[in-house]
Amino acid sequence: MAYLAPIHRPSSVRHALKIRFLSPDEDSLVVAKANRLEIYSLSQDGLVLSHTRTLYGKVTMLERLQFAQSPTEHLFVGTDRYMYFTLSWDPESQQLCTQRTYVDQADKASRDSQTQDRCHVDPSRQYMMLQLYDGIITILPLLSKGKKKKSSELFSLGDPVPARIPEFFVRSSGFLYPREDANVHPKIAILYTDDHDSVCLCFKGLDYSSGGAGDPGSANLGTLTARDDLELGASHIIPVPAPAYGLLVLAETSITYFDDLSGQSLIEPLRDPTIFVAWAPIDVQRWLLADDFGQLFLLMVMLEGSEVKGWKLDVIGTTSRATTLVYLGNGLAFVGSHQGDSQVIRIQEKKIQILQNLANIAPILDFTIMDMGNRSGEAHSNEYSSGQARIVTGSGAFADGSLRSIRSGVGIEEQGLLGDMENMLELHSLSSYGEESQANIIAATFADETRIFQFSADGEVEEKEELMGLLLTEGSLYISNIPNNRLLQVTRSQVRITDIESAMLTAEWSAQDMGTITVASANRSHLVISTGGTEALSLDLAKDLQVTAQRVFAEDGQIACIHVPSVCAGICIAGFWQSTAVTIMNVDSLETIHRVVMSEDVAAVPRSLVLTQLIPKASPTLLIAMANGEVVTFSMDTTSFALGARKATILGTQGATFKTLPRGNGLFGVFAICEHSSLIYGSEGRMVYAAVTAEQASCVCPFDAEAYPGAVAIATPSDLRITLVDTERTTHVHTLKVNETVRRIAYSRQLKAFGVGTIHRELQDGCEVIESHLKLNDEVMFKELDTFALYKDELIESCIRADLRDRSGKLTERFVVGTAHMDHQGDGEVRGRILVFAVGKERKLKLINKLSVRGACRALGVVDGNIVAALVKTVVIYSVDGPDLTKLATYRTSTAPIALAISGNEIAVGDLMKSVSVVSYARPTHPGGAHTLTEIARHFETAWATAVAYVDDHTWLESDAEGNLMVLKQNVGGITSDDRRILHTISEIRLGEMVNKIQRVEVEESSSAVVLPRAFMGTVDGSVYLFALIAPSKQDLLMRLQQAIGSRVQSPGNVPFNTYRAFHNSIRESEEPYRFVDGELIEKFLDCPSSLQESICEEVGLQADVEELRAMVEELRRIH
Repeated sequence: MAYLAPIHRPSSVRHALKIRFLSPDEDSLVVAKANRLEIYSLSQDGLVLSHTRTLYGKVTMLERLQFAQSPTEHLFVGTDRYMYFTLSWDPESQQLCTQRTYVDQADKASRDSQTQDRCHVDPSRQYMMLQLYDGIITILPLLSKGKKKKSSELFSLGDPVPARIPEFFVRSSGFLYPREDANVHPKIAILYTDDHDSVCLCFKGLDYSSGGAGDPGSANLGTLTARDDLELGASHIIPVPAPAYGLLVLAETSITYFDDLSGQSLIEPLRDPTIFVAWAPIDVQRWLLADDFGQLFLLMVMLEGSEVKGWKLDVIGTTSRATTLVYLGNGLAFVGSHQGDSQVIRIQEKKIQILQNLANIAPILDFTIMDMGNRSGEAHSNEYSSGQARIVTGSGAFADGSLRSIRSGVGIEEQGLLGDMENMLELHSLSSYGEESQANIIAATFADETRIFQFSADGEVEEKEELMGLLLTEGSLYISNIPNNRLLQVTRSQVRITDIESAMLTAEWSAQDMGTITVASANRSHLVISTGGTEALSLDLAKDLQVTAQRVFAEDGQIACIHVPSVCAGICIAGFWQSTAVTIMNVDSLETIHRVVMSEDVAAVPRSLVLTQLIPKASPTLLIAMANGEVVTFSMDTTSFALGARKATILGTQGATFKTLPRGNGLFGVFAICEHSSLIYGSEGRMVYAAVTAEQASCVCPFDAEAYPGAVAIATPSDLRITLVDTERTTHVHTLKVNETVRRIAYSRQLKAFGVGTIHRELQDGCEVIESHLKLNDEVMFKELDTFALYKDELIESCIRADLRDRSGKLTERFVVGTAHMDHQGDGEVRGRILVFAVGKERKLKLINKLSVRGACRALGVVDGNIVAALVKTVVIYSVDGPDLTKLATYRTSTAPIALAISGNEIAVGDLMKSVSVVSYARPTHPGGAHTLTEIARHFETAWATAVAYVDDHTWLESDAEGNLMVLKQNVGGITSDDRRILHTISEIRLGEMVNKIQRVEVEESSSAVVLPRAFMGTVDGSVYLFALIAPSKQDLLMRLQQAIGSRVQSPGNVPFNTYRAFHNSIRESEEPYRFVDGELIEKFLDCPSSLQESICEEVGLQADVEELRAMVEELRRIH
């Protein structure tokens, strides 16, 4: 059984509209992102997210409805399953409210619309029309105007009435604005392509008659006038309001105005040809237009009275390629984009200003996984949720193309910057008003000095030459406020206590002949230091630095680190170099209470210690940072100080340094500073490791100042920053603009670089020119190291990192590229090439092998050190023989192979139309024998495959073009050979988004794990999903839990969960998901009220174990 959970939710925007939804006096913007609605409030600076909600269906239509009895407008939503419903806003509960339960318009006898689903409301607000199928327009009357309507009908739509039309391939349509002296029947304009491929325009009158009881009524659409002389590139119609009326037709080389009453037209050519993709009205004379190349235009119709005399079109700026445009008022506009970041812009005179960017990683064409936590080996580990792994995607298209690094971690927001400070060793926050006051000083320690920066209440900073008696001519190991309005300072040679008010030195202790002070730590009562590396001393702060204990550690060797905790009074903890031991001692006598040897490996030295309260109502946690990058944790008994519950986690390759950060209510987080810094904190009763987005942190300290409440000071190799650090993990996206389509991406750990295949498009003299490149980019900053240009009109189709056998049989790392030519020559075959690249020490690409093939190379793989190439109708095995590629074996597919997944010597081939087949590669069994590819299994159903991956023994995960996921398993235990050739569907679900790439991940299996992660998936709409297999012992529980939650938790529109997630394609349709669990639904259990949780537990069969079920769901949520 399979489990599915979202890591990154869809970000592509295809539909948006302005609506008075949250309040009758304020406009809102509703944005649809696949199956999510986001509602934004408007401000002068951009958009503010007010509400978001997941729907049971992918949104294909949005429209606003105004009913006389409702103070706010209602939202009409249509989905990809031909359902529609209406929503309103409940100001009391601050939630969406379903006004019209979903209406299913699915019709298996009709042909789906070949362009897109459309909905329009006529300007008089009496009727709505839907276009879901070719040749059919569905009319819905609005019911709010009748005075005798039932209360249940006041805020609703009438029953749908279909009307047939002879126009099939509709390019654009819309209601025209009614003239005051014209016929009362609404008029519809339709732009379409006829059977002779001519572009035509027709005007139809709507004659609607309401029916009686139980009769939905009737609608007739009669053609009034028609024209068939439009430009072939005509794409959009724009209804024009009073006083001009009529409509505009946008085409590639012209814009035409049509007067629907007189039949006259006015056509004017464009200055430069373009392809319009979206429009939005500003007022009765002006419209915003967007084209396919990201240009934004302002179109103004020139009027003389009510007569159109022409139009003016000006380019006002460049944005992301728009999918939808919404004019927000006051010069602001929203540019919703599918292939770039959505933007809020301000329109100025002949230019625009971009005010806000809404990140979008759609469409994900390809992605790879950077495992930052495991730098050795080839297996990917499941460390995404801790931030140790990054998913790097090739996103967007053409000018909006980019590389996106997706990482789950703790975000940092910069508040201030102090530059020109290099090689800071430590930071300390102090208060000039005493221990209990807010901090206003940062002490920065360097090798031979200490620098003091004082902050005023309004954030102004001043460096002080002297302050509160601090010694600034030496570097400081430790500085802090201590009781009785005093400051404690420890340098390499001495310990000092000064009075804050008088700046007088009140106590001093000098190391003298005892050697240099190497480490120091203190709480409110005691200071423990190490001198000469092997000797420890305990000093009483209340008794003017009186030495209460002194001890030499001859057996353990030099002291590596010391910590005096605040949560457990009376102890101190030390870590040692030679023995790798951690010793818990009495702070007054330095006598050993407990001693733990951390490792037999002498390289695994404890380098930093901290004992703090991470989890409420639990024992304090001791964290130990080892020199090899491992973090070991123990729970400590506060009475006996015994250690237990040892756990170990690898954060990197180097030892971390710990610093505690307060979280409130007596709890702390621990900032682990290393090459991949992390925040360690408690959440839901468990410890969480979350990567921090600060890449170059060298030291940190909390800095809760009046000007920067809750801030954290972070030092980098070159500056000091005042920041706000998130308290928990979220998903962060880092963008590198490439301005080209990132078609393929491959990652090499050994080279620490990416191989990136790109496609560049530009206009030259009105013609599109396409160029493709293979680029080598650095893994850290994505800096371009080298580039290789392909032939003109040659496109990159596939790119992988591979270990290939050379002539000596040794495996050598290479980048392999498959291409296709756009030009058609001879008998029309599409040609391509296979290219093999080496990367030298200078990090440059070198072409070492190339082979021309008689078809596009859609996918590549490696089996037994040889190249597997998916060509048109054929899968071919090639060996690398010097500069040549030698064909070893072939396999003929049903149509066209577009995806490969390889496990051992088995190759799963995703076919364009015929699902998946599995072939086995075999080397010759005797000298002179032939290499073979033999089909061993096949999925015999029709499915338009898009991606495939190996997820378990004889088990494969397949995605199709209609948004379904299928888990296929070979029947290896079948009785006959035919039985053993069948790939059975053991799990299936409708995702609702088309998957472009599935990447297998390897995880270390735990016997207690609920699910076992097996793959990541990237979709066209910008989603990233985690696919996992459910542990056998939890399968029945999760299935029953899904059923219980799905039947109780309602979605907007009251769409049933089973209907939403049921498998559906053009061949067959299921009633519910089969042996597949939706993790997003399971996690809704945590948001349910306690009474509902108890009811769910009773149905599941856990009458008294609500906490047990909650803990399991929390564990599931943490894996992503």
